[in-house]
Amino acid sequence: MTHQFHPTVLREYDIRGIIGETLGAEDARAIGRGFGTLIARAGGKKVAVGYDGRVSSPMLEHALVEGLNASGVDVRRVGMGPTPMLYYAEASAEEVDGGIQITGSHNPANYNGFKMVFRGRPFFGADILKLGEMAAAGDWDDGVGGVEDVDILDAYIDRLLEGLDGIDPQVLSGLKVGWDAGNGAAGPALEKLAARLPGEHHLLFTEVDGEFPNHHPDPTVEENLADLRKLVSVKSLDFGVAFDGDGDRIGAIDGEGRVIWGDQLLMIYAEDLLRVSPGVTIIADVKASRALFDHVSVCGGTPLMWKTGHSLIKSKMKEVSSPLAGEMSGHVFFADTYYGFDDALYAGIRLIAAAARLGKSVTELRGAMPAMLNTPEMRFQVDESRKFAAIDEVKKRLANSTDEVNSTDGVRVTNDDGWWLLRASNTQDVLVARAESDSQEGLDRLLAQIDEQLGLSGLERGPQAGH
Repeated sequence: MTHQFHPTVLREYDIRGIIGETLGAEDARAIGRGFGTLIARAGGKKVAVGYDGRVSSPMLEHALVEGLNASGVDVRRVGMGPTPMLYYAEASAEEVDGGIQITGSHNPANYNGFKMVFRGRPFFGADILKLGEMAAAGDWDDGVGGVEDVDILDAYIDRLLEGLDGIDPQVLSGLKVGWDAGNGAAGPALEKLAARLPGEHHLLFTEVDGEFPNHHPDPTVEENLADLRKLVSVKSLDFGVAFDGDGDRIGAIDGEGRVIWGDQLLMIYAEDLLRVSPGVTIIADVKASRALFDHVSVCGGTPLMWKTGHSLIKSKMKEVSSPLAGEMSGHVFFADTYYGFDDALYAGIRLIAAAARLGKSVTELRGAMPAMLNTPEMRFQVDESRKFAAIDEVKKRLANSTDEVNSTDGVRVTNDDGWWLLRASNTQDVLVARAESDSQEGLDRLLAQIDEQLGLSGLERGPQAGH
């Protein structure tokens, strides 16, 4: 038996495709065969499996479990829930050797995919390509595995609530928070969590619906926060929190309706953490604001700029023993008193905790941040064969620049006007650009520099590409 995956499905950070076109049950079975074989060859025996609320998820889960079992691996099925609940199932049980979540994350409703953990570490890049090679060669172990169904939701909620340990519930009794689950997989967990939190909590769209009837569940796109903003305004709430489709990315707004972007949330978390752990390394991706890196330094921490991509950030955290990291995309990773994976529900709890410990409202914390002018993430189509080559050309041209040039992930250039970034997406045929300044004139000059570099490589900032 061999299997060929559609060439677009095996990606850098995860496995993703369009149901009925590029991804189906046979692919899920082959992923189970390959992953199960690798777990068994590494001396493992049990894999936890969960899935999100998409219409196609139960079908993929059934086939995945069959594939894992056929390679001699036992499966612990934790059912429908957010991706971080599956990560929790893998991290909290010694006898579990790996985990797979079936999820389309923030993609359109007809997409689905897989996120994986292998013996406590992210499974990505070369690992994912290896599944393709094994499938093409039929390089799978044969065996018989068992299946157990385990309900871990309550245990997971208990663990989330530990994020408020040491805070007097009386201090939080007047708190008023809005939450938007976006009809994603975090809804039922959010209902149970909110019922146990001190204060007043208003919930939107907790009913799981894989068609996402109210708005698309990507909290980094401002228009998707409109319902939450209205709720916070009408009910005079302290702040609002939103989740993506599988509950691993957070979005937030303050009491005045201002968005708190991923790097701004990290400023709050860092300030809170650095009071008790001065000097630690805090990681953010290359798209993050200079204000964040400056703030970490001012608060006594060591800022580290790293590559975009949740798997890359998690790996770097382990390498440098960082207790906190985050991305512009809303992935936040806590490894101080948590497991180091991205969990938007836990990040919501930690936002409540940080404000309480810092003795300031979320609105005050947001209001104190420097007013930077920055572009949204600009994404434009570039042929797959050109995207990395173009970035290399830019690097060569800037080799002797008087500006500060950082090539951690693409090119990030810092000068008196601020900074600009140009990088190739690992998951799509697009280039990503971003710029930040403290004046409009400065921002215009930075954008002109981006356009100049693109022009020299025969490219231009074309029509915006979607995610």
